[in-house]
Amino acid sequence: MLLIVLPAGVFLYGYYERSATILKNEVVRTMGQALNQAGSNLSYRLERIEDISNAALMNANLHSYLSISSDDESIGTQIKVIEDLRYLVETVQSNSDVFRVRLFVDKSKLYAGERVNFFALDSLMGRPWFDTIIAGNGGIVWTGVYQEAFLGEDDETILSAARMLRDPGDYDKVSGVLMIDVKQSLVSNILSELQFSPGTEVYLVAPDGSVVYHSDPLRIGTQVDPAVQDVIGAGSEGTASIRLDNERHDVLYTTLPPTGWKLVAQGSESQLSPATVKLTRQSERRSLIEYVALFLILPFVLLAIIVRGMNRRVNQVITVIRKEEKEGKESVEGLHELPAVSGDFHMLERSVDHLILRVRTLVEEKYSAELREREAQLQALQAQINPHFLYNTLDTINWIAIGKGATDISGMIDSLAKYFRLSLNKGKSVVSATDELRLAEVYLEIQQSRFLGSFDFEVDAGKGLEEYRMPKLILQPIVENALLHGIRKAKDRKGRINITARAEGEDLVFAVSDNGIGMEEELTRRLLTEERTGTGDPAGNGSSYGLYNVNERIKLYAGEGYGLAISSRLGAGTTVSVRLRAEFADSRDSGNQGG
Repeated sequence: MLLIVLPAGVFLYGYYERSATILKNEVVRTMGQALNQAGSNLSYRLERIEDISNAALMNANLHSYLSISSDDESIGTQIKVIEDLRYLVETVQSNSDVFRVRLFVDKSKLYAGERVNFFALDSLMGRPWFDTIIAGNGGIVWTGVYQEAFLGEDDETILSAARMLRDPGDYDKVSGVLMIDVKQSLVSNILSELQFSPGTEVYLVAPDGSVVYHSDPLRIGTQVDPAVQDVIGAGSEGTASIRLDNERHDVLYTTLPPTGWKLVAQGSESQLSPATVKLTRQSERRSLIEYVALFLILPFVLLAIIVRGMNRRVNQVITVIRKEEKEGKESVEGLHELPAVSGDFHMLERSVDHLILRVRTLVEEKYSAELREREAQLQALQAQINPHFLYNTLDTINWIAIGKGATDISGMIDSLAKYFRLSLNKGKSVVSATDELRLAEVYLEIQQSRFLGSFDFEVDAGKGLEEYRMPKLILQPIVENALLHGIRKAKDRKGRINITARAEGEDLVFAVSDNGIGMEEELTRRLLTEERTGTGDPAGNGSSYGLYNVNERIKLYAGEGYGLAISSRLGAGTTVSVRLRAEFADSRDSGNQGG
């Protein structure tokens, strides 16, 4: 009997060891996915800060203001500079992720002692990362987490995206340093949601091995263990097992592309997967005692049943994990579909279940972020100019024309002002269908003044269109193409443009027809499928390249089932149809503000 029990006990011990290893590897892999997702979310937020810094750097007046010398400029000029820089700072600080914008300039500047947003450059030179910023040669340098004192406020723990600014008049001269500060909570809020097992450390490490963020403030600025540095320096992401302080530790890491930092999760085997360790320690002792008794009665039968059942359970857990990885949101709700169990597998399965649900939550959060980014791309397609400056300028020109008795010029300026008011629409990206039709009318009225007697137009709008909303600047590019590329090139006839608008079921349908030169069928297809980068002919007659962008904007706004359709016959004219989802005034209130 001993010859049966002893080999069976050794076999069971080896099987338990292998099962525990497999389950532990699955737990570590799932944790790695959660860590990568958190790193992706954090990278997205930091990239937004870099985009904001790049946008501020592109300000047309920033470099020229910083290069103004107090020796040859009046106090009035510097006050004007302060006002413009203050406007730039307040615009950047309006972003919810930005805590403070600081601009370090030459101490000779009038505003260098303001110490709220403007500081003397000399006050930055003693900071440990000042030389790194200068060596960055204008590139963005992330400082890591540090504590900063602000005038009239409590000390704040922040990290900063800093860059050097050069004097455009003397490129070898540093004119200032731009720093965009964000609160530490931007990092801690994302990392605190990981909810790994107690005792697991999650922190950020710079390429030189220094800790730039840790939940324990005393660890910030210290160096990681050389063994950990060797592991995280081996690649952009991965996992490894190392020995620290006579104990085996698992290290998981991923790279944040904007900064080059490594997001690291580190813990001992007992911290990362306590159920696995408990299983490893208890399985041999308990199994040997129980199965010695069982082998005395039914040694072979019971052994086969138990091994088969355990193997099935392990495979079920692994199958559920892989199904979740493959199907994501549409898969089962964690491990709840499996029959309830008790014993050694229970704690490990619940831990796996928790990690599965956490990974799903992080994926959904990333999906929501991508939707917001998609909406931002839609709004970014509609370029804005400063309406107040434009309106004031046009109004001034109009009054000058009236004063000189040039009523025809005054009328055209008035039409142009209406055109810009309708097209800009106070920064809103969505307008009523009637305003969009009116914009097309104003455009054609202006062009009638330009091309006297060369064409007529008619607008036929159905009733109730004022109740519907649509993206602005949809019809105007189409009308422009009909005039400049259809009618203007037909020299043998007087042109005519017809615009119709109707609500058809749940859709809005517009049609712009002209009796111009028309086009070949192959060209009509390419206008909607190929993005073209031309800017029009040298005579200033416009470009037909806008149809592709209009079509793409409609699809972004309403979906793939909507957009443009072109019908044309060479020598007879062209009809461009626009189909949009019919939406009432209150259906897109949240999206009415432009970018």
